[in-house]
Amino acid sequence: MSDQFENEENEPEEESFADLFESYSAGMSDDLQLGDKVSGKIISIGKDAVFLDVGTKVDGTVERAELLDDEGSLLFAEGDEIELYVVERNDHEIRLSKAISGIGGVEMLREAFQSAIPVEGKVQATCKGGFNVEILHRRAFCPISQMDVEYVETPEDYVGQGYEFLITQFEDNGKNIVVSRRKILAKAMEKEKASFLSTLKQDDVVEGRVTKLMPYGAFVELVPGLEGMVHISELSWSRMEKPEQIIQANDRVLVKVMGITDGEKKNTKKISLSMKQVEEDPWNQVSEKFNSGDKVNGTVTRCMDFGVFVEIAPGIEGLVHISEMSYVKRVLKPADEVTPGENVSVLIKDIDPRKRRISLSMRDTQGDPWLEVSDTFKVGQVIAGTLEHKEAFGYFVTLVPGVTGLLPKSKFNLAEKPGHLEQLKPGDPISVSVTEIHARDRKITLAPGDASDESGWKDYSENTKTEPMSDLALKLKALLDSKG
Repeated sequence: MSDQFENEENEPEEESFADLFESYSAGMSDDLQLGDKVSGKIISIGKDAVFLDVGTKVDGTVERAELLDDEGSLLFAEGDEIELYVVERNDHEIRLSKAISGIGGVEMLREAFQSAIPVEGKVQATCKGGFNVEILHRRAFCPISQMDVEYVETPEDYVGQGYEFLITQFEDNGKNIVVSRRKILAKAMEKEKASFLSTLKQDDVVEGRVTKLMPYGAFVELVPGLEGMVHISELSWSRMEKPEQIIQANDRVLVKVMGITDGEKKNTKKISLSMKQVEEDPWNQVSEKFNSGDKVNGTVTRCMDFGVFVEIAPGIEGLVHISEMSYVKRVLKPADEVTPGENVSVLIKDIDPRKRRISLSMRDTQGDPWLEVSDTFKVGQVIAGTLEHKEAFGYFVTLVPGVTGLLPKSKFNLAEKPGHLEQLKPGDPISVSVTEIHARDRKITLAPGDASDESGWKDYSENTKTEPMSDLALKLKALLDSKG
């Protein structure tokens, strides 16, 4: 018997119904007010009503018809969570709704106004300063500034549309009703912004919409009402003058968060973004893509006094020094030879990835005419050249494009008419003869083409054994020989 009593004493006491209910109700909120927006989980779907667990002792109910699509199909299933408004509350029932709609009396509208419960309305027409809106078969006015969070450019686009509104003014027993859609949108936006910012951190890559372009960069909307700024230097690895060269308003772009700081206004954030950092720095692979000696095509990006910059791949620029622009002419001003945006062929002379520098040449892609000078010209040969420019010590004469020789002033007196040489101007034709060739040093010394100096013709005859003499040279040689 003692064992029996001992077992009975050790058994736990049966919990009362009140204790169970109290345990079930623990943590549930009873402070819901009319107009509150609540999130509920569907626990049962009836023929006419849907029941939801909204975290209170009493389940919430919403008419099934409110959750149907245009074809009459239920949009949700058991277990789904949806957000609704509290439109009625007592000890036995919490009635929920997407918004007050249908046919209702003045008192229902007054209650919606006092409790800030959204009402469904349909925009009937535009009017001076806003829109005529029908709510519960009554006429209301929505100012144009209260129809959307953004500036309304085309009011007619809203006519015929149904929206949720808040009653902001209720006078004369419902004869004067003013509503706002902007307040509902702004509240939803603030909630979405807060949720988005709570998880956003530096180095995150997110998608956004370009809202505005400025000379210094672009503004990108990350979520409605929250923008960040991409500085022009962070738009692309390629150099540009204007953001419009890369993107346009309303483009969808991927951006990387570079920094988040407090804004100047209270409870605002300043978000710095980058488009180019989403992609790898092209200089990281420059050594794999290019080598010294490669011939590539590029685009001129800038013209400077000392040369031009050429982009040979997105974000990869090299410099063509002014001395590397042409073999066939003396370049004095790079902008006279090429313009930004022009496609050119260049040869890579040197690559320094660490310093992010590439030396390029335009002239080496065309071939160096000096390499063939020894085959093209012979000492004593008379050539019709062009006076390039004058110096105190002599004239520079273009023999063929890219090859210039010097006619020293000390040899002017060898000409039949030295005074004629003095009268020549740059661009004029001039007859010269070759007296010295130093191809390695890129130098050719010249004499007047009609030179009468005897020693000069002796040098000429000694150095032109394999070259046929011109008719003039033969006559001059015969004259010299007869005098000898």
